[in-house]
Amino acid sequence: MRFGIDIGHNSPPDTGANGIKYEDNLTLDVGNRVIGKLKDLGYQVINCKPAKSDSVGDSLRQRCAKANSSKVDIFVSIHFNAFNGFANGTEVFAASDTGKKIAKPVLDEILKMGFFNRGVKNGSHLFVMKNTNMPAILVECCFIDSAKDMKLFNSESMANAIVKGLTGKLPSSPVISVPDETSNPDVSVIRLQKALNRLRMTDYSGKPLDEDNVIGQATISAIKNFQEIVDIQQTGIAGDTTWGAINQVLAKPVMRKNHAGGIVMKYLQYRVGAEPDGIYGLFTEAAIQQFQRANGLYADGIVGNLTWRKLVE
Repeated sequence: MRFGIDIGHNSPPDTGANGIKYEDNLTLDVGNRVIGKLKDLGYQVINCKPAKSDSVGDSLRQRCAKANSSKVDIFVSIHFNAFNGFANGTEVFAASDTGKKIAKPVLDEILKMGFFNRGVKNGSHLFVMKNTNMPAILVECCFIDSAKDMKLFNSESMANAIVKGLTGKLPSSPVISVPDETSNPDVSVIRLQKALNRLRMTDYSGKPLDEDNVIGQATISAIKNFQEIVDIQQTGIAGDTTWGAINQVLAKPVMRKNHAGGIVMKYLQYRVGAEPDGIYGLFTEAAIQQFQRANGLYADGIVGNLTWRKLVE
């Protein structure tokens, strides 16, 4: 049995939705875990996510072409929903009768996590359903803008549910996968200092912090600097709100016009010299493009992995 696993989006300009968490982060985490677990069970697995794409349409075409050329037996596309902050639950799309038979046990396993049952739905309108030659399903794991769903969600449990639904079994040990930085529990002083240095936050004299694991005046001033930039209360204390903001930025979500805003956008605007209003408008786009050109990057205005490396790494 050969599976084609399609990790949704993650190929700018094909990027996922934003909510309480970022779809790109979650699909990457869950998808990598699913791939690892299927391989541990002895299955052949083809990762259908393209490394790069020219457009959303190009991204979708590449995914289908990879599955078709690799002659996979089952194609599984992993996604997360977003709507209005109130909608919640799990749904799985399929087009063929065989696809629906594959979708049902996957849905049943995910529902055991406590999600609302939105059912197996007709996916004949979806590009990946219409353009793959094998039975295909598209899993909308849950809603990233639903507080209820995000409280229930766990990457390892979701991956287990998908794999068990597909195969009826699980590997004996968990798969270590891509961490979701937005949920990093480490709030140590040394991580704080390392994070502030990565974010290019300096002390009162404009110098990088000594990573000495001590909260002194230099570290306090760097914290205040970050708090001012992202427009949260300037206490000089790294509490939950500040750590939440730091982790959001370090998660390095894909940012593009009409698809980004808030704390991460304000930090990004600070770094590229745009007005820090938290809105990705024309002036911000121009500033990002200028930053990209200055750093030898393709100036498309999309802040993806390569641009984030120049900003944070």
